[in-house]
Amino acid sequence: MYDLRRWWDRYGIQVTLTALALGTALTLRYTHAGVLMETYQWLTRPFQTKPTTQERLANAQMLELQQRLVELENKNQRLEQLLGFVQSKKVQGITAPVIGRSADHWWQQITLGRGSSDGVKEGAIVLSPGGLVGRVTQVTPTTSRVLLLTDPSSRVGVMVSRSRFMGYMRGKLGNRAVIAFFEKVPDVRQGDVVTTSSFSQLFPAGIPVGRVESVDVAKAPAPEAVIELSAPLNYLEWAVIYPHSPALAEPLPAPSPVPSASPSPTANPSINPTIAPDNSASPTPTP
Repeated sequence: MYDLRRWWDRYGIQVTLTALALGTALTLRYTHAGVLMETYQWLTRPFQTKPTTQERLANAQMLELQQRLVELENKNQRLEQLLGFVQSKKVQGITAPVIGRSADHWWQQITLGRGSSDGVKEGAIVLSPGGLVGRVTQVTPTTSRVLLLTDPSSRVGVMVSRSRFMGYMRGKLGNRAVIAFFEKVPDVRQGDVVTTSSFSQLFPAGIPVGRVESVDVAKAPAPEAVIELSAPLNYLEWAVIYPHSPALAEPLPAPSPVPSASPSPTANPSINPTIAPDNSASPTPTP
């Protein structure tokens, strides 16, 4: 007991200060300096002047304008991506906004703001920047209902681009889908690109679908692979409706470079030293 008291008399102040420093550091870390901010506001509150009603209204209006500007910039960026995606296709599509989505069927279907009056028909293909979204199952004069790839009732014939092994894909909630392969030992790896296959009757072949996330070769009765869809179905705002056409998987060819205009070699004889000037008008010297 005497030794403990001697140790405390010698190191008590250091231990106390160290414990206070650690406690303060942990408090600041877990509260994100909220205690200091509240303390600062409490101490400086008597010296702060309350804003007038006009100042509050002006601040609120400025905050609203800033938020509107951010929203417009985000929309402009998405529309630029969508415009570039539409221009890269050989087939002319119909750009449509997503106007309806049920919380109970978030991963099953969406409603687009284009219908039969715009030329949309049942069975049309719906794409977005990233890949395949789904297909149109119901059309009204002004709207179209789309069955998403993530719907558990959705069935799509797909193929692994690298190894050309085929299977069928069924929807799974959470921007995921499951592929059941026809072969017992398919050549599929994590990260492989998956596209629609030529045996798919609902979609043209070669449309990007997603990438392999995991593979379960021991799955019975057929091996399965979970893929992450490349189209952003969880926050989709715009989509493009196309007719069923094999050209959907073919990008536009790159434009050929325009040859630069070069001056004619006979336009100015002094530029090209290999062309001699015409001396036929000069008299021929006599020997």
